[in-house]
Amino acid sequence: MKILMISPKSKTLVNFRGDLIKEMVSNGHEVITVGPEDAYEEQINELGAKFWLLKMEKNSTGIVHDIKYMMKLRKIMKEETPDVVFSYTIKPVIYGTLAAKLAGVKNIYPMFTGLGYAFTSKTFKAKIVKLVALFLYRISLPFATKVFFQNKDDLNQFIEKRYINKEKGVLVNGSGVNMDKFAERPMPRDMSFLMIARIMKNKGVIEYLRAARIVKKKHPNINITLLGSIEDMQDSLTFEDIRPFIEDGSIEYFKETKDVRPYIENAAVFVLPSYREGTPRTVLESMAMGRPIITTNAPGCKETVIDGLNGLLVSVGDGKELAEKMIWMIENKREAKKMGQESLKMCKEKYDVKKVNRVMLETMKLKKKSTVNGSEISESI
Repeated sequence: MKILMISPKSKTLVNFRGDLIKEMVSNGHEVITVGPEDAYEEQINELGAKFWLLKMEKNSTGIVHDIKYMMKLRKIMKEETPDVVFSYTIKPVIYGTLAAKLAGVKNIYPMFTGLGYAFTSKTFKAKIVKLVALFLYRISLPFATKVFFQNKDDLNQFIEKRYINKEKGVLVNGSGVNMDKFAERPMPRDMSFLMIARIMKNKGVIEYLRAARIVKKKHPNINITLLGSIEDMQDSLTFEDIRPFIEDGSIEYFKETKDVRPYIENAAVFVLPSYREGTPRTVLESMAMGRPIITTNAPGCKETVIDGLNGLLVSVGDGKELAEKMIWMIENKREAKKMGQESLKMCKEKYDVKKVNRVMLETMKLKKKSTVNGSEISESI
């Protein structure tokens, strides 16, 4: 079969969907991808997939551009004639689904990797974006064959609001994590903390910075690291916002990197005080490497932690409570190490990318085919 995959950022086709693409290709399917940047085309080709460059203004609310984007998607679909369209994040989900319907594609599978800025921010613009998005979901999602969600809260919200019926919703455990790539590593002897995220308010960066300052007053030699890109988009912080915390030694800041594994390996505890997620990939990667987690009791985040077993949960927006939990980890190193082992165990059982991809491929009827006595049969991947 031929699968068309629509992405909001070309690099996510490699970083987040690479294992899924390879699985599809190894099962004999043809994969065509669509993304807005061409810098990753070679890596996508190495996965065995074809790449189409299609610019998308992710942060634009202009309807003219969005309609042009949808019609260009339809044109690509008419040329490629895919059997299946798979899309993720807000604009690819909405306009990819509508374009697929217009192009006559019968198997349409959007996936929500989180509800994003519009559902967490309280600004006037965010409220308008949310209203528009919900209106467009109501129009587009009825054409979907099935809809993937990465946590129960998002799934239940869409069912309760009748954007989808119960039979269409499929729950998956995030995007999964490659347990071979993100292999277990010994915890460092000295306690330290790491947060990996885009530098945005709704990721809880402000709370992390404030917590770091509190922790440093009590434990000045503890290393606290922030890693992530500063982007020009809604809800983003600027370098000037985080500069005071760098200059006073509260945190050590690193820009986005192609390989986060050395940073996770050098950290004893991973922290993500996000306001809402689908299922945070950075948390899963840290769990796979055997790290305890501190995250929020928020949709998408709370699923990754059993409070007191493999990590600790904190309230959304509470930097003081976050500092208290970080200090607890410092003063209870033995328990923190045990939590890291529980994270690894949970990750193997629930978040292994092979298990997650199996659910997705079976839902999309992309099971591997094998031949027995000359007859073709389906088997689980």
